[in-house]
Amino acid sequence: MNIETLIKDYLSHLEVEKGRSKKTAENYGHYLARFLGWAKIDKPGQITADLIRDYRLWLNRQPVRQAQGKPAGLKKITQNYHIIALRNFLKYLAKRDIKTMAADKIELAKQTPREVDFLEGDELMRLLRAPDGDSLRSLRDRSLLELLFSTGLRVSEICKLNRDSFNLDKGEFSVRGKGEKIRVVFISDTAKAALKTYLSKRRDIEPALFVRLAKGKSGGTKMDAIQTKTRKARQVKLSELRLTPRSVQRIIKQQAIKAGITRRVTPHTLRHSHATDLLMNGADIRSVQVMLGHASITTTQIYTHITDKHLKEVFKAFHGKNRN
Repeated sequence: MNIETLIKDYLSHLEVEKGRSKKTAENYGHYLARFLGWAKIDKPGQITADLIRDYRLWLNRQPVRQAQGKPAGLKKITQNYHIIALRNFLKYLAKRDIKTMAADKIELAKQTPREVDFLEGDELMRLLRAPDGDSLRSLRDRSLLELLFSTGLRVSEICKLNRDSFNLDKGEFSVRGKGEKIRVVFISDTAKAALKTYLSKRRDIEPALFVRLAKGKSGGTKMDAIQTKTRKARQVKLSELRLTPRSVQRIIKQQAIKAGITRRVTPHTLRHSHATDLLMNGADIRSVQVMLGHASITTTQIYTHITDKHLKEVFKAFHGKNRN
């Protein structure tokens, strides 16, 4: 069978049998198409160890952007994403008894530990307090920031929330994350108070928890007029009022600037801040893994080096106490 057809079958398999998201299938499709475009092969049997080695060398030498005037290649983690997609495709072929290279012969490249960007205590407080005032827009932004920090939700997860997704009095709810896995997240008292105030001021019937607001002082939920190609205005459907991940990114960026934070702050920065806050206050890494929805504890371990600053305090408190 032609390899292009097999790749299409595999991407369908990811969505249907494996239950992966459409976005995951799209990403895998991109990585496999890149390999196919480079390799110029049409049969799975043509995939060999030498071919993979040459492909990895090619990936490593690909310039992707200019960094401080110097060409920058693909990051190791990005290269590994390409190889993971290819390796999983080979596993799929093996299950179908299609002759090709064994997936276990491909090892991932060693990569430097990921940098974890989180907010320090003072920065975090300034960001959470940045949306001041009692306009609907300020109340929305404040509750959005508080909920992100309280739960550690991914931006895609928080955008999918509806008003009936949880009971605020209970203070916890279930969320369906990556791989359709369900986990429980918890809402802090501060986040609950912010959400109650925000929701009490909503006058629309849109089910989404966080919605776009019309520009203006009132910040109401009147449907925005957007221009068509003929420059005739039409009204946005209710389903289009839900905040998108990009909208949430813009809100956080604006509030970070307002808070006087000069470095880049993203929704994932608040997720990192949630995790580090738990660990630095004594939470065990296994519990943090479950709350973040990480499939592997290896992913959660990127945070452990952050808590090393406590080791200095332990050293000062306990080392050399018996010496004169």
